[in-house]
Amino acid sequence: MSERPVGVVRLIEGDARRLDGIDAESVHLVVTSPPYPMIPQWDALFRELGATDYPAMLAVLAGAWRECERVLVPGGILAVNIGDALRTTDGAFRLWPNAAETMVAAERLGFRPLPYILWKKPTNKPNAFLGSGFLPPNAYVTLDCEYILLFRKGALRRLPAHDPRRARSRFSRVERDRWFSQIWSDIRGAPQRAGNGRSAAFPIAIPERLIRMFSIEGETVLDPFAGTGTTLLAAQRWGRNAVGVEWDADVFRALVERGRVLDWSTDRESGAARVVRGGRPPRRRPGASTAGRTG
Repeated sequence: MSERPVGVVRLIEGDARRLDGIDAESVHLVVTSPPYPMIPQWDALFRELGATDYPAMLAVLAGAWRECERVLVPGGILAVNIGDALRTTDGAFRLWPNAAETMVAAERLGFRPLPYILWKKPTNKPNAFLGSGFLPPNAYVTLDCEYILLFRKGALRRLPAHDPRRARSRFSRVERDRWFSQIWSDIRGAPQRAGNGRSAAFPIAIPERLIRMFSIEGETVLDPFAGTGTTLLAAQRWGRNAVGVEWDADVFRALVERGRVLDWSTDRESGAARVVRGGRPPRRRPGASTAGRTG
């Protein structure tokens, strides 16, 4: 059995709302996790992007989904890992429905919503609760699930009969039965550390599954909120090419540095990094992207 090819990775320092360096209909799959609106750790980022309230934060994300729709091939898939938020504003505690708002925004752009996945994240505090403890009625349900929302651009993709790349991308019956179940409870969240605070990371198992489920060998995967590159590493590892876009200059520099550790090469003249590896990626502890920068 031949060894899996290793994908090519391209890094772009830029805005997910303006993917000018990516051709229309050149991407087969988008896998990302944006900054979650109304999560305090992302307030500063949203302010820098001109968003100071909930509708404006949602508009930032809608701009990214609009560009994803442009660059996806007909039939391409958009996969968004996002969680709802809990926050007190004006003295009132409430849930902010990020997943529902994302579904509405994507559908308005022409995406076709598909059955979504609930990622029930095992935690170190399974009995955590909010509110009044054992006394009704003022306790709150624990928010311990995130969504992996799935959308298709238009109709089903048409692929050549007996495509050898598609055959090499086949998954097993066990994998199919587990992955295409609506609730994923077997993947732990990634360690939440990134220098000054939480990284909002997701584990590499999430993008690996999505990449294998919804793309084939040699195709292109985009992460418009690239962070530390978890999606890019997963795509490369499974023989897909990848494009990562990151707006935050400091995060982008750290991403390029990580590429150097992985023996990636950087094309400084073009402002992007094209990553070419001659062999399989080394066995390393999986990295974690940052939400708003995937995670």
